[in-house]
Amino acid sequence: MGLLSWLIVGAVAGWLASMVIKGGGFGLLGNIIIGIIGAVVGGWLSTQIFNLPYAVTGLNLASILVATGGAVVVLFVLSLLKK
Repeated sequence: MGLLSWLIVGAVAGWLASMVIKGGGFGLLGNIIIGIIGAVVGGWLSTQIFNLPYAVTGLNLASILVATGGAVVVLFVLSLLKK
């Protein structure tokens, strides 16, 4: 997956996750960072739970969904740490 694909998937996943987890907006850069971290977390979780070794493979719907799921987990953990 190229750099541009990571940025696009990260931006979309971060934005979608921020819609799911109600909270303060992080802006474009924050959404990209949360989305990229979410893609890594989501890829790891999909490998551990569902045995899908290559869940984030490029700019496609499956990658965006996995990254969004991971970003939701990241935002949930961050909200727990803020309290």
